[in-house]
Parts: sequence; C-alpha cells; structure tokens
Amino acid sequence: MADKILTGIPVATGIAIGKAFFVNRNHRARLPRQTVTLDLVSNEVHLLQDAFHSVEAELSATREHVPAELKDYRLLIDTHILMLKDPKLAGAAEEYIKSLGLNAAWALEKAVSDQEAAFRAINDPYIRERMQDVRVVADKVLAKIIGEETDLGAMEGRAIIMAHDLTPADTVELQVNKIMGFATVCGGKTSHTGIMARSLAIPALVGVNKLEDNVHDGDLVVLDGLSGKIVVNPTETELAEYNERAAYFEEYTRKIKRHCHLPAETIDGSRVQVLANIELVEEVASVLDNGGEGVGLYRTEYAYLNRTDLPGEEELAEKYIDLASIMSPKKVVFRTLDLGADKFISSYGELGETNPAMGLRAIRFCLKNPQLFKTQLRAILRASAHGKVSLMFPMISGVKEVRQAKAWLAQAKAELRREGVEYDPDMPVGIMIELPAAVMIAEYLAYEVDFFSIGTNDLIQYSIGVDRTNHHVSYLYQPLHPATLRTIKLVVDAAHQAGIEVSLCGEVASDPFCVPILLGMGIDSLSLTPQAIPGIKRIIRQTNMHDCRKLLKEVLECRTVGRINDLVMDNIFKHFPDEVTFFSSLLENDEAPS
Repeated sequence: MADKILTGIPVATGIAIGKAFFVNRNHRARLPRQTVTLDLVSNEVHLLQDAFHSVEAELSATREHVPAELKDYRLLIDTHILMLKDPKLAGAAEEYIKSLGLNAAWALEKAVSDQEAAFRAINDPYIRERMQDVRVVADKVLAKIIGEETDLGAMEGRAIIMAHDLTPADTVELQVNKIMGFATVCGGKTSHTGIMARSLAIPALVGVNKLEDNVHDGDLVVLDGLSGKIVVNPTETELAEYNERAAYFEEYTRKIKRHCHLPAETIDGSRVQVLANIELVEEVASVLDNGGEGVGLYRTEYAYLNRTDLPGEEELAEKYIDLASIMSPKKVVFRTLDLGADKFISSYGELGETNPAMGLRAIRFCLKNPQLFKTQLRAILRASAHGKVSLMFPMISGVKEVRQAKAWLAQAKAELRREGVEYDPDMPVGIMIELPAAVMIAEYLAYEVDFFSIGTNDLIQYSIGVDRTNHHVSYLYQPLHPATLRTIKLVVDAAHQAGIEVSLCGEVASDPFCVPILLGMGIDSLSLTPQAIPGIKRIIRQTNMHDCRKLLKEVLECRTVGRINDLVMDNIFKHFPDEVTFFSSLLENDEAPS
C-alpha cells in the first residue's frame, strides 16, 4: 500500500506522477506569539513595514516577467500589490503592535484574522475564496518577518507543486514549464489555483487536508485530478495502475479535443450552443482551444475586489472591449455586478448585515448605487460596438427590478448617444433565473427581456435550502432532485412560450449525467467551464432528441432522487459505452449523482 492517500477538491482534470516540491508552507504553525517592551515597539513596526515593502518590490519585479500564457495574471499581481499598499491591513497590524505590544508577526496574524472573521459571515463561496488573496499576501509578508521564505530556485527539473496556497506570482517565479500539477491546502473550485491550472492545462487539487503533514519534498506522488486523490509513495502495482489510467485519460482527452470544434448537434439534427463561463480575459485562449462557441457568462466582479477605490469607466471599458474584440464574432454575455456592499474594502462595507448573501447584493446593490451601476452599464455598452455583446442582470426577484435596471440602461444609452460614443442599440438584455421567486413568475419576466440564463448553483441552494459548501448538509445538494428538474423545466417552458431563448450555467451544465435531461427540456445553450466543453459536446453529438425526451418523461414521473439517479445511470452507460471509464472516475469523486 502507498504511504498515504489524501483527498481534495479537483479543480483541473488529469493525472500527474512525479516528485513533490513544497512552496509556501503554513508559517502560522510556527508563528512566534510574543509581546515586546515599549522600547522595542518601534523595531517591530519597522520590521513590519520593511516586510510589506520588500514583498511589494518582489511582486512588482515578478509582474514584469509574466509569460504570455499568463499575461492576464498581471492584474491579479496588481491586486496583491494594491493590498500591500492598502493601509487597512498594514495599519491594523501596526496598531496592534503599538496598543498591545504584540510582535510584528503576531500583530499581522491578528489583523488578518479580523478580516477573515468578516468574510466568514458571507454565504457566497466565490467571495469567501477571495479572502484567500488577503491571506496569501499576508503569508508572504509573514514569511519575510520570521525568515522562512521558500527558495524557489531549489527546484530541479519538473515537479508537482505542493503549497499551503499559491498565487500567480508564485507560478511565474517557479517557471510554468516545470510545473506538472498543483496541490494546495487552501482554496475551492473558484480559487485562482484552479483558474491557473486550467489555463495551463495541468491537474490540480485544492482543499487537501493535512497536506503539509503527510507529504515531504522529494516524495513520489500521484496527483489524480479525476478522483481528487493524492497517493504518496505508491507501490509498483499502484504506480502501474495510475500510469495506465493516465494514458487512458490522455487518449480520451485527445480524442474528444480532435472534434471539439464541431457543432454541438444531436444525431437527429438539434443544435445546442455550448458556451463558456470565465472571469478573466486570459481564459479566452482556453475557451477557443476547447471549442467554446462564445462566452455565456463573464463574471465582472474581480475588477471590484480587494481595492480601496472603484474601477472607472475607462478601466472597465478597456477590459470589456478587449474581451468582445477577441471573441468576435462569437458572443459574450456580461453579467452585471453580482456583489454586495460587504465585498468592498470601502465605505460600502459598513452595513452590518447578518446575512449578506440574501441582503443588499447584485441587482439590489446596483439599483441602490446608480452611479456605480451606470458606470458599468456604459462600459458594457461601449464594448457592444466591438463584438457580439449581450448583458444580463443577476438575482432578479420581480418585474419591477427588471424595469428599473432597464431604465438605467436606457439612460446610459442616451448619454452615450449624446456624446457621440458608439454602441449597439439592439444589444440583447437578459436576466439570471436563480431565485425561486423568479421561477414562479418566469412567464411574466419572459416578456421583459430577450433571454433567460438559469443559474443552477444558487437556484438549487435556494430551492432545497442547502449550503453546498457546508459538509454537514452538502449531500442534500442534488442536481437531479425532482424539485430541481421541475423548476428548470418550468423556466424553459415559460421562455419558449414567450419566444425567447434560455441558457443554463452552473455546474449542472458540465455534468454529463444531467445533459441528456436538459436537452430533453429544450435548453437552447449551455455555459460551463472551458475544459468541460469537449466532453459535453461529444455527448450531445452522440445522442438524439427522441431518447432525451423519453428520459425526461421518465424522470419527471419519479418521486425520489434515488430513482432518478438509477434511470440516469442506466441511460449514460447504455448510450455512451466509450465514456464509461471516464465517467467512472467522475463517480469516484462524487461528481455524478448519488
């Protein structure tokens, strides 16, 4: 048997076999917690300030050597530099040194803990993971303070990187051509580690518990980005099995990518658009490489996070125009800001909401802050002159919100028209359907907009009342719950009755066990992570609508998740025999319904 088998969350598929190399260990485990006498306070303040300035200088130097394949990560490095300059973190730590006599390391850790406590109250996994940016920057400073920096130049040859967490700057310093895969203690599916790994097309796991206790530099490890496992010092038999599995995966990947640019068309001629979800312009290369037919969801939030000021129209317009131009003539759907006041390091964040996820966020926040909203609308409109651009509003719960949002859009159009600035006057406008309230009035909402986009991640959470990031109840998060299926079908029917298209994004869109049912409902397009596109397009091309509608009819007659899962499993293994081995890997990782 192998020495250890660890489990984590796979964020980029594939299998890597090689030597482990550690960077960015958890320095907090050895954090010196000491108080200092009054005469040494100034020394600790200077130590803290020097560490901040030193890390800032190193990141600035690293930024200038970002390779072409990661050029957009300059923006992420810029974000980290801004955080180092932001007096909120350094100032809080300095105040703890002066007021409590804490040493620099302990004071910094206490300041970071204060921010973490605020972020933990946010019921949004995407936003909670952005706190990792603060933690990563602080850990770099902490390593400087206590003298435990990693010698990145010590890595010889290619290796599998192990870390407490990773930043874009870390990968640049490590030289991307030497990295076989990533494994980190921190992070989730939307963390930068996953985005980087998918961009570089290498396997990665995050959230690996006790990684630092069980893996050492030089250990031979298997990083399985299919089943979410790390096998430490495997036996010869295990190694042979993983080599065989890796070879199968590589051949399967080559096979599906050979045809990924073909249209997603069923055997009997029904077309479905397969689009991509992205948050960085840098991910466009992956969209095109994997056969994406456009961007079905561009998350605009990142430009607003971890900064003390708000992005201006020119900054946003430049970014949006780049994306629209690069993707043209393929379409790009911009989702307007899906954040709340609690996410900004600014005066917006002082609302004291007990449940920000259901408070002043997304369209509600934008309507309460029209200048911020209009700035973004103007930037998106300007981008519409450079490509096939659509816009959609998130977290809509009623007709009034849609009309108010469209009124601000009309005002932005009028301003641009008076100024002689070009934009597409017929730019399609849609809404996200992610609240049960929107589902129940979908027939009314459909006559207000040009398209729907069903956000299944939130819709399932809100419909079933389960936080999928809470391990106590995450088993209840079931994409094939009878209520979920009926909810989606109700929305699709309402959209088509009104003559508008309906897209579906979220993890359900990339779940091979759900796709035939979605096709049976008549979904017009799917929007998913770029790396999942080739496999989903292959499934669509191997099925026919008659079988999909038949399966849909059968599952809609089921009363339990278990029975639906059985039917779906039978369908997958009956109609897609070539995919059985690959799907079995997904089953091991609980990506399939249970």
